[in-house]
Amino acid sequence: MNSDGRRYVTLLAVLIALGLGIGIGALISRAARGNHPLRRAADPQPLAAPSPVQLSNSFARVAEMVEPAVVNINTETTVSVSDRGFGPQGDSPDDDFFNHFFHFGKPGAPEHFQRRSLGSGIILDPRGYILTNYHVVMQRHPDAPVDRIVVYLHGDEGTRYSARIIGADKLTDLAVIKIDAGRKLPAAQFGDSSSVKVGDWVLAIGSPFGLESTVTAGIISAKGRDIVPGIEGQFKHFLQTDAAINPGNSGGPLVDLAGQVIGINTAIATEQGSNDGVGFAIPSDTARAIYNSLIQSGKVERGAIGVTFMDQTNPALLRSFGADHGVVVNNVEPGSPAERAGLKMGDVILAIDGQPINTGNDLVQIVSQSRIGSKVKVDFLREGRHMTTSVEVADRDKIVAQQQATLGPNGPRAAPQDAAGALGVSVQNLSPEQASLITKSLHLPRPQGVVVTQVAPEGFAADLNIQTGDVVLSINHQPVSSVDDFARIQSTLRSGQDVLLLVARQTGRAFTTMFLADTLR
Repeated sequence: MNSDGRRYVTLLAVLIALGLGIGIGALISRAARGNHPLRRAADPQPLAAPSPVQLSNSFARVAEMVEPAVVNINTETTVSVSDRGFGPQGDSPDDDFFNHFFHFGKPGAPEHFQRRSLGSGIILDPRGYILTNYHVVMQRHPDAPVDRIVVYLHGDEGTRYSARIIGADKLTDLAVIKIDAGRKLPAAQFGDSSSVKVGDWVLAIGSPFGLESTVTAGIISAKGRDIVPGIEGQFKHFLQTDAAINPGNSGGPLVDLAGQVIGINTAIATEQGSNDGVGFAIPSDTARAIYNSLIQSGKVERGAIGVTFMDQTNPALLRSFGADHGVVVNNVEPGSPAERAGLKMGDVILAIDGQPINTGNDLVQIVSQSRIGSKVKVDFLREGRHMTTSVEVADRDKIVAQQQATLGPNGPRAAPQDAAGALGVSVQNLSPEQASLITKSLHLPRPQGVVVTQVAPEGFAADLNIQTGDVVLSINHQPVSSVDDFARIQSTLRSGQDVLLLVARQTGRAFTTMFLADTLR
C-alpha cells in the first residue's frame, strides 16, 4: 500500500474513533441525566399555545347550529298619556324618543302613542312554539298582554309572523308564544344548566337594539345569583355572564359550546343602559320546567303552605331559637294549611320530607314543586323541642293574599325620645286604636308593641334595617307592650350578647312580621 493509501486508512480510522466517542459520550450523558435525582421524571415538554383558530371554529359552529332557531320579536301597544307609568316598558327604545320630541303634558302633545319594544326568543318546537321573557310580551302598567306581537325568523327577511301568547309566568319572567309558519321550523335543544361551571365558554344570541342574529361570546361568571329582593325574587336565581347582553337580547338563548341552550338572557346590571359586562340568564333547568307547564296548561301551578320568612343565613337568629340550621317562621297565614297543621310564628323549620332546610330557597323549592293537594312531612323546632307535623300543600296563588290592615290616623300618645340605648332606637306607645288594629291583624293573644320613631344612623337597629314606623313586638322572646317594657328589657342587654327582635312592618295595606337578630357590639 502506498503512502496515500495509508493516509486515507489512518484518517478513516480517526473519524470512526471520533464518531464512536461522541456516541458513547451522548449515551453516558443521557444516562447521567436519567439517574440525576432532579431528573427522575420525564423531561418537561414545552407549553403549547392554544389555537385561536380552533376556538373561533367552535364559536362559528355553534352560531351556525343555533342561529336558525333564534327569532326577533317586535311588540306594539297603544298607550295613553295618563297610562304611561313611570319608566320604560321592557327593552323599549321609544320612550326617550317620545319624551324628547312630544313633551308629554304640554299643549299639542298626543293623547295616545304606539309603544314599541324589542326582544328575542328561541324556537323549542318545530310547530312554532317560542320561549321568551315575560317582560317582552307583557305590559308593566297594566299587567296585561301587549296589543301586537310580530316575529321575524332568521334568514326570512321581510316576512312578518303574528304570534299569540300560550302562557306567561311573571315570577320567573318567562313566556311562551306561538306562530303558524306553515312549515316545520328549526328548533334548539335545552342543555343541563346544573352541570355548567364557572369559567365555561358561552355564546349569547339575539337582537340587541334590533340588530338580528347578533352573537357575542363570554364565560359563565357566576351561578345562583339572586338580584331581585323579596318575594319577587324567590324563583329567580340567575346565571351570570360577561357575554355582551343589551336591550333587545331579552328572551334570547345563552348556549354552551355543544350548541345547547343553558340559559335565557333576561337582565343586565348597568349604569349606562347598555352592556357593562354583567348579564344574567334564567337557567335552562328552571326554563324547561316553566316551558313544560305553560304549553300543557297555559299557567304554572306552585305549591305553598302559608308561612313567611326572611331568606337569609343568620347564625345569631338561629342561636336565639336554639337551632344550628333551618328557617325561622315569621308569620303563619290565617286559615292556611300551615295554621291547620299547628305551625306557629317562631317555629324553626328544619326539614321537609326528610330533606334538610338550610335556606329559604330550600323551603320554597321543595314546597313549590310539590303536587297541590299532597302532604309533606315538616320537622321543626319549637322552644327547644323537636316536633313533626303533616302539612297539605295548597295552591300558592290562593294563599299568598296579604292581610289587609292600615294603621289608624291617631298618632302615638307619648313624646319621642332620642335614639339612645343599646339598640339605638326611640319608641312610643301605640294608641288604643293602633294596638287593637295590630293585635287583630296579627292575631296576637293580647295587645302588644311599641312604634319606632327614630333610628340612630350607625346603631344596632340600623344594622338590622329597622325603620321608622316599625312596631317592636318582643325582645329576646319577651313581649313588649309599653315604652317601660322596652326600656326595662333594653337595660339588661350587654355587649357580645345575641339580641332577637320581633318586628311588625306595614307594607302597603298589610302587616308583615320579621325576626331580626345580631350580636350586640
